[in-house]
Amino acid sequence: MRRRILGVRAVQEALAARASSIAVLYLHEEAASGTLRAIHVDAKNRAVPVELKSSAELDALAEGDRHQGVVALGADDYAYANYEQLLDAAIAGPGAGLIVALDEVTDPHNLGAIVRSSVAFGAHGVVTMKDRAAPVTAAAVRASAGATEHASIARVTNLARALEAARRAGFATVGLAAEGEQELRDVDLTRPTVLVVGSEGRGLRRLVRAQCDALARIPIPGAIASLNASVAASVALYEAVRQRTAR
Repeated sequence: MRRRILGVRAVQEALAARASSIAVLYLHEEAASGTLRAIHVDAKNRAVPVELKSSAELDALAEGDRHQGVVALGADDYAYANYEQLLDAAIAGPGAGLIVALDEVTDPHNLGAIVRSSVAFGAHGVVTMKDRAAPVTAAAVRASAGATEHASIARVTNLARALEAARRAGFATVGLAAEGEQELRDVDLTRPTVLVVGSEGRGLRRLVRAQCDALARIPIPGAIASLNASVAASVALYEAVRQRTAR
C-alpha cells in the first residue's frame, strides 16, 4: 500500500519538501477557510491533485489514525536512503558527520520523534533496521510532524555490521547506555559520530555494544531512572551540537 501522510503539519511539510511525491491529497469537504483552505491552495499551486471527502471517508483512509481533516497518499512507498551513500555524504559534507542509529526501536512514535530531533539538530541521517524495528509509517510521519520528508533514513539488515562499516569510514560510534563508563558531556562528539540508541525495552544488544567506541550515560539526577529512546536521542543530539558550536 502507498504511504499515507496524516495531519496538518505533516502534510504541510510534505508539500513543502516533496510535493512531487504526493499522488493525491484528500481534504475534508468543508475545508473552506483556515489552515485546511491554505493547504488546498498550496497543493493546487504545486499541481497536487486534491479531492474533497466526508469525515467518514477520511476516517477510512486514515485507518483509524488521527488525520485533522487531511490525508495525503504518496506516489509510492517511502524512499529510504542507501546506507553507504548516507555514510559517504555525511563524511564528505560540511562539518563533522552526525548520524543516529537505532537498535530495534519498534515504536513508530519514537521513530518519528527521533527523526524530528535529527532534522532539527542538523544530523545527516537516521539508520534503522529492516526487521524488528518500526518502518516509516503514517504514524511515524505524523509523530515527526512531517520531518520524515526532510530526512535521509536508511535501513540495514545487520546494525552491528553497519556500525563496523561506519567505523571504517572514519566515524566514532557512541552508544547511549545507562551504565556507560563516561558521561555524555565527556565524550568527544565534535568528530564524525554515529549516536547509537537502544530499543525501548532492553537497550543496546551485545553485538551492537561491541561495535561502539564508547558507551555514554546521560546523568539523571531526578527520581526517574531512565529516559525513553526518543528523549535520550534528543539530549545526545543537543550535546553534539553544543560541543560543535562551542569550539
